[in-house]
Amino acid sequence: MKLPPLRALQCFESVARLGSFSKAANELNVTQSAVSHQVKLLEEYLGKAMFIRQGRSFSLSEIGKRYFDEVTQSLGNLSNVSQQIREDKSGKIRLALYSSLAVKWLIPRLEDLRKQYPEIELTLNMVADEPECSDQVADCFITVSPPKHNFISQFLYTERLYPVCGQKLWQKIKNRPLPDALWQHPLLSVQYSSASESPGEDWLRWCQNGEFELPEHVRINHFSHVLLAAEATRYNQGIALMNNYLMTDQERQQDFVRIPMHELLTGDSFYFVYDKSRAKQTDIVTLGRWLKQQSFE
Repeated sequence: MKLPPLRALQCFESVARLGSFSKAANELNVTQSAVSHQVKLLEEYLGKAMFIRQGRSFSLSEIGKRYFDEVTQSLGNLSNVSQQIREDKSGKIRLALYSSLAVKWLIPRLEDLRKQYPEIELTLNMVADEPECSDQVADCFITVSPPKHNFISQFLYTERLYPVCGQKLWQKIKNRPLPDALWQHPLLSVQYSSASESPGEDWLRWCQNGEFELPEHVRINHFSHVLLAAEATRYNQGIALMNNYLMTDQERQQDFVRIPMHELLTGDSFYFVYDKSRAKQTDIVTLGRWLKQQSFE
């Protein structure tokens, strides 16, 4: 069996994944010139250019793209089996997911996971933004932006928002006509989707979906995170657009009231994602099946 230089493969994979020789050098804890040397060795071994170089910038060649896909899967398989042998046990899984989803939706359900599958030892890595889907971050992910190549993506849920308030505030508006009753109280706004959204965009879209206008005099309080808006809602500081996963079952019964009005589809869907190299890792497959059974609705 004739193999290419393994160190060169590792350097190539890191450069191709990160899109940077310097970032690859930092990740591998070597110099940038050492990474460049290893990539050059690999290209000489294969007799093909892996990158198209244009001044200081570069991109993967067509052959480089194909080779990167194969190398990523092969190194992933090697990493997985090596980790399992070193640990002498299976069941240790690192899951990366959004902090709001972890705190409000997943953690209250972990006892059920432990009862059903005590062999699974789950470690949570909470992220504020889209997680980088790599072994350096976690073994599997819940994300709204699944990678297009070399990953298995299992659909979990389409995000829907609806107006929610606290119990005391509900007593003030429950007998008044909607939506006019809402405009007498602060609206709590969060940038749920992309960073390009303007402040208050969630409420503007919700009003458009209901075919009415947001009055100019309405007071809108802005929050940088959904958990902050949820806590303000709990303490009757205003009305927020929230999702079921932002409230525990107990909170839905005791703290929050869903105002009986229409929903807003944000355009985001949640997926459980893991590398194709882990397709036969039974604990990850089991975790994905369990997550799907836990209805977000």
